[in-house]
Amino acid sequence: MELKAQQIAQILNGKIEGDPNVTVNNFSKIEEGKPHTITFLANLKYSQFIYETQASIALVNDDFKPEKDLPPTLTLIRVPNAYAALAQLLDLAQQAYPQKQGIEQPSFISPSAKLPKTAIYIGAFAYIGENVSIGENTAIYPQAYIGDNVSIGENTIIYAGVKIYSGCRVGNNCIIHAGAVIGADGFGFAQEGDVYKKIPQLGNVVIEDDVEIGANTTIDRAVMDSTIIRKGVKLDNLIQIAHNVEIGENTGIASQTGVSGSTKIGKNCVIGGQVGFGGHIRIGDRVSIGAQAGIISNIEAGRSIMGSPAIDLNKFLRAGVLFGKLPDMYRELGQIKKEVEQLKTK
Repeated sequence: MELKAQQIAQILNGKIEGDPNVTVNNFSKIEEGKPHTITFLANLKYSQFIYETQASIALVNDDFKPEKDLPPTLTLIRVPNAYAALAQLLDLAQQAYPQKQGIEQPSFISPSAKLPKTAIYIGAFAYIGENVSIGENTAIYPQAYIGDNVSIGENTIIYAGVKIYSGCRVGNNCIIHAGAVIGADGFGFAQEGDVYKKIPQLGNVVIEDDVEIGANTTIDRAVMDSTIIRKGVKLDNLIQIAHNVEIGENTGIASQTGVSGSTKIGKNCVIGGQVGFGGHIRIGDRVSIGAQAGIISNIEAGRSIMGSPAIDLNKFLRAGVLFGKLPDMYRELGQIKKEVEQLKTK
């Protein structure tokens, strides 16, 4: 795609500062900007690079104020949110790529499966089980497994090697990345003496609309009822969601987080990487949890927490400062004890 600054500004409702006719045909990071590319500045930590970039166009926030002269070859487009504007342009670029269509062979599709007559892609070696329902404009990439009685909505992408067990439901406009497993048995066992007896997992997984699930993430089916991933949730790679968990709308979770069984996470939460959740706990809406936190009890809405076990973020940061001083404090305490003993002796 080759676009002029004026065209980009119209798409983004942005304001141009510079040459409206300069053209770009690719994207670049601001520290690696090249001529005829568009870059962006959303994090002021990288502001130093905008004064030397060779990119032709830069997206910046409306409140960006240059501290010195910008390169004469650089045109700015001011937008309310440079990162969101970049995402919009990347989405347009992706839509320009040729879309795969048709049914490749060899693949297995049960005669009872319900597929749209047009606008579908099923890759080679995919398996589509009995009574499966798939919506318009959905793509099933090679070696995916879609179990019996699964339903998948419209405009959804199931990438290579995804496994969706029987009875699970996936909504519209979802993306499930390679290697993800949806609907495997939850980790349910009853201990009888020295042995463990398996508890059958008879529920399913329900994934609502506009959800994205990262590569090799696993979401277990419920013992009964459903494990539920609500609308707009974004899950990173390598996340474990246990049985009967519910994740609220528009919550984002980073890589290597594990959520134990029957835990409920609220709406609009932001959860860092490697967070561990105990089972049967409740997390309120708009909770922010820092990386590697250990969550062992309920968390009220609106809190920001970190640490293991997790505490309020401000307390954790103050404790971190003290932690660095512990060797000196220990040495000083030893000296004080020594002086006290000397005073007692005298």
